[in-house]
Order: sequence, then C-alpha cells, then structure tokens
Amino acid sequence: MAGPKVGSIGEYIREQRQRAKISLRQLAEQAGVSNPYLSQIERGLRKPSAEILQQIAKGLRISAEALYIQAGILEHREADTDVQTAIRADISLSERQKQVLLDIYESFRRENAADTGPEHEALPDREDQER
Repeated sequence: MAGPKVGSIGEYIREQRQRAKISLRQLAEQAGVSNPYLSQIERGLRKPSAEILQQIAKGLRISAEALYIQAGILEHREADTDVQTAIRADISLSERQKQVLLDIYESFRRENAADTGPEHEALPDREDQER
C-alpha cells in the first residue's frame, strides 16, 4: 500500500503538469515513460525512482531536486550563509574544527531567532543605560 509521501509526489507532479498546461500523454512522451505508468504515479499508486523523477522533471522543465525533496529522497536544506560558506572553504581548519564552528554559529542563529519574537523587547545598549 502506498505511503503518504508517494501520494504527495504524485499530486505535486500533477499540479506541476497542470501549471505547465501539458497533458498526461505529452508529459509521458517528453519524460520517456509510459502513459499508464505516469498516471499511476500521479494517482499515488506507484513510487517513482530517482531516475524516473529526473526524467519527469526534465519533461516538466523544473529542477529534479524539487521532485527529490517532494518525494523524500533529499532533505530540504536552506542555502548556506556567507559565514557557513567561508567556514567550509577554509583549508586551514580541520573538518572537526569546521563542524564545531558551524554548530556554534547555528546555535547563535537559533538563539537570536528565538529572541526576536514579539514577547521579547530589545534591551537598551550600555550607552543608553548610562544616560
């Protein structure tokens, strides 16, 4: 029996196909898969392989990565910040040092995100307190 991810990838493919205004038959032809197989994918009856998803993405003219994420093959990850990119690119650091720095950086970001909620007011600067 198909799990929830299988159905969602099929629904996603159908939505993308309809947005592109192409028929099931046209997409099947462009992706190089059979019409019945594509129909089964869209209805959540079949789970496509990564290779088939890549072919479907090409037929839809969308990124294969988007389909992989939707199918649960890849995990959605936010793009690196300049700081993260710099840490990863620094050849003078060991892999362990890089990971520790990235972990510390991420903990600061999470802490700051939590502190910016509406229930937290900005604390006055030291100069403001002295006035």
